[in-house]
Amino acid sequence: MEDVLSGLMLVMDPMVIFFILVGVFIGIVFGSVPGLTATMAIVMFLPLTYTMSPIQGVSTLIALYVGGISGGLIAAILLNIPGTPSSIATTFDGAPMAAKGEAGKALGVGVVFSFCGTIVGLIVLVLVAPLLASVAIKFGPYEYCTLALFALSLVISLTGRDLVKGLISALIGVMLATVGLAPVDSAKRFTFGFVELNAGFSLLTLLIGLFAITEVIKAAEDVRKPMTAKVDTNVHIKGFGFSMAEFLSQKLNMLRSSAIGIVIGILPGIGGAISGMLAYTAAKNQSKHPEKFGTGIMDGVVASESANNAGIGGALIPMLTLGIPGDAATAMLLGGLMVHQIAPGPLIFDKSGPEVFGIFFALAISAVAMLFIELFGIRVFIRVLKVPKYLLMPVIIVLCIIGAIGNANRIFDVWSVMVFGVMGYVLLKAKIPHVPMILGFILGPIFELNFRRAVQHAQIDPSGVFTHPIAIIFFVVTVVVVIFSLRRQRKEAAALAAAENE
Repeated sequence: MEDVLSGLMLVMDPMVIFFILVGVFIGIVFGSVPGLTATMAIVMFLPLTYTMSPIQGVSTLIALYVGGISGGLIAAILLNIPGTPSSIATTFDGAPMAAKGEAGKALGVGVVFSFCGTIVGLIVLVLVAPLLASVAIKFGPYEYCTLALFALSLVISLTGRDLVKGLISALIGVMLATVGLAPVDSAKRFTFGFVELNAGFSLLTLLIGLFAITEVIKAAEDVRKPMTAKVDTNVHIKGFGFSMAEFLSQKLNMLRSSAIGIVIGILPGIGGAISGMLAYTAAKNQSKHPEKFGTGIMDGVVASESANNAGIGGALIPMLTLGIPGDAATAMLLGGLMVHQIAPGPLIFDKSGPEVFGIFFALAISAVAMLFIELFGIRVFIRVLKVPKYLLMPVIIVLCIIGAIGNANRIFDVWSVMVFGVMGYVLLKAKIPHVPMILGFILGPIFELNFRRAVQHAQIDPSGVFTHPIAIIFFVVTVVVVIFSLRRQRKEAAALAAAENE
């Protein structure tokens, strides 16, 4: 109880509240503009938190995360272009509602149920995280080694139809993580005589390169193409845009979709786009009128927005208690926690209890701020959609360079960011996903360190592995996931070949 009160007092600081409000506003802007995601917002503003106190910095990043995920619904509804990948399913019914003259209602539904999903995710986070931490505190080298292997197998298997490309991406991330001094014995690896490489590559530079610079290069391809989408700036929302009866009619849809979002959020590397699609499909299957989905009904918007925002709480659970991020955005948050000397893992409640509960309160305040800022400032965010990208992109590059230098005051990091940006663009053209690479970069060192420790334990007591049932379960599940993924891919390949022959 003492940690809870201390966390509340930390967040009630006027400066923390101010940073949360600013973070939510900026996050919504980044989420609403197609191509600028919540991930990019966190990447770009992470360096600005270096001089803040831990609770100020982390609260700002949480606010950017919440605003960025929710902001994607604005472009999804008004332009039929998802502002973020999480809002893909929102376009299915949000855009048709806008086409029927119900843009205000669609936006109101999206914002309110984004808030509801975030709160449901927060409740589960508060209840589950301490329980998971109490179990994870018993983890040793065997458990962490097999857990990292399991997380990597999930990421690879859920990257799409091409399992090989997911594997390539993850392996590139693991290889990049091996540059520098090795764990345990500190041997130099792949430094090629460059002193700058002794410390390895920074997670921040990799993230900025892959998610910010790559997006800038990608946007440069289309910068001279004329804008075909028109933005309706005369959108009016009366109250929340819908009645209380309509709200109550969606409570089961919201709870079911939020549950899907939380579960998908917990699984590493899957992302909000999948949770939104699954929730939309579940809502359609459970509906008495499935034929109306896609024609402009609020059920589809409720399902998508509840799921992708509930995923915020879900993704924070493994990030805080195990140090394993659920998606790219929480990978950035993981870096932010480390910068501010908050060590994620099973001991986080013991070592940084007030800060953890401060994060919980910051998430709640961010959700409330998102609800009112997005509703009452909707005209501002709509006008942001009309700003040409060729004006935004140079500003983004400058901020990325400042962020890279601010990481460790090294020009080497700037060159690293540019190289990773070009590499990310090449991988994008090859249709190789980025998320497995990020997870591989983070999980690779965890796996290597604990694998080496496990080998040392096994040399002393070869039968010791059989006294770790959790590790055995993780290993068995990993094998099952890989086999299932290979079988699924073969079936899809066979079905595709049969379709081509016909």
